[in-house]
Amino acid sequence: MICNCGGGLHCIGEDLSERLDIVPAQFRVIVTRRPKYACRACTDGVSQAPAPARLIHAGLPTEATIAHVLVSKYADHLPLYRQAQIMSRQGIDLDRSTLADWVGRAAFELRPVFEALITGLKRSSKLFMDETRAPILDPGSRKTKTGYFWALARDDRPWSGGAPPGVAFTYAPGRGGLHAERILQGFMGILQVDGYAGYNRLIAPDRVGPYIQLAYCWAHARRKLVEITRSGSAPIAEEGVKRIGELYRIEAELRGLPADARLAGRQERSAPLIADLRTWLAHHRARVAGKSPLGEALAYIAKYWDGLCFFLTDGRIEIDNNIVERTIRPIALNRKNALFAGHDAGAENWTAIASLVETCKLNAVDPFDYLRSTLTALVNGHKQSQIAHLLPWNYRVG
Repeated sequence: MICNCGGGLHCIGEDLSERLDIVPAQFRVIVTRRPKYACRACTDGVSQAPAPARLIHAGLPTEATIAHVLVSKYADHLPLYRQAQIMSRQGIDLDRSTLADWVGRAAFELRPVFEALITGLKRSSKLFMDETRAPILDPGSRKTKTGYFWALARDDRPWSGGAPPGVAFTYAPGRGGLHAERILQGFMGILQVDGYAGYNRLIAPDRVGPYIQLAYCWAHARRKLVEITRSGSAPIAEEGVKRIGELYRIEAELRGLPADARLAGRQERSAPLIADLRTWLAHHRARVAGKSPLGEALAYIAKYWDGLCFFLTDGRIEIDNNIVERTIRPIALNRKNALFAGHDAGAENWTAIASLVETCKLNAVDPFDYLRSTLTALVNGHKQSQIAHLLPWNYRVG
């Protein structure tokens, strides 16, 4: 480069600036040509390469397109009718019912992977469980009925356990403890739950089945006291919140340590606080009216005291049930956006796909890449005996 004075210009540095741009997602049509060949010298017939396998027989979408629909619905919470509207802006005219058929077919193919996920989780010795409402359209009545999504979760990362995290949702027509018992068939170990009475069925003296121990949730106990503090001056409730907060501060410092180190830390630091809390609880229960909100909050803590203190005896146990509550929030958001599932089968599809999507998130796996790869493998005849290889925590980008 030449300067205005006639001298040569040389670079003495540069300035860089960045701007965020977007290339809108676009649909494309993939054309597969399969020439037909025939021999003029013999009558061996016509030769042609076999057609590529498809998830939707003779259908339009690729496995990537179906994965996009699934992720949009179950990870990004876009109902199918909104997806159809978005597609129409690109000139693709698809009815919501068509997209629903794609989802149903994908759920059918993914069902063995989902079942392997549940089986894998129930081999653990420590799990979380929670449930949330699932409005389901009741055919013929033009109304919705209330079913429930039950979440069964594992996350051993807080105590440096080796098992990968995961969550499996199961649909049930009700909230009774018999549904929890059915879902947990084959599981033996520690189950961390909230104070819902239906879980008592799992520890009933006359129950037949593998031994289950219940650990309860300090977050629920704390929540009842916090609600009281919001309605005005409540020094007893405020003190209870402060005492429980001290336990949480210790837990934050112990998180990520091996189970034996967490147990030792709790015995040294948390156990004395729990002993003082028990004395405080007994003192105030004797003074507070049992039917008052504070009395009921204190009675709740006393009722579940043994299960609340279970975390002092085992370093694998968490102080609360928040891990599974976090996994169930996307279900509630999807429920809000989609309003209801169209039928019981739709709810079953919902649980299977949502389980795989949320387990992907827990394992830092991109749900779209995983579903595209997994659906492609299933369509191309992945062996049922090796179905565990398709679980999200076994997925590798490649």
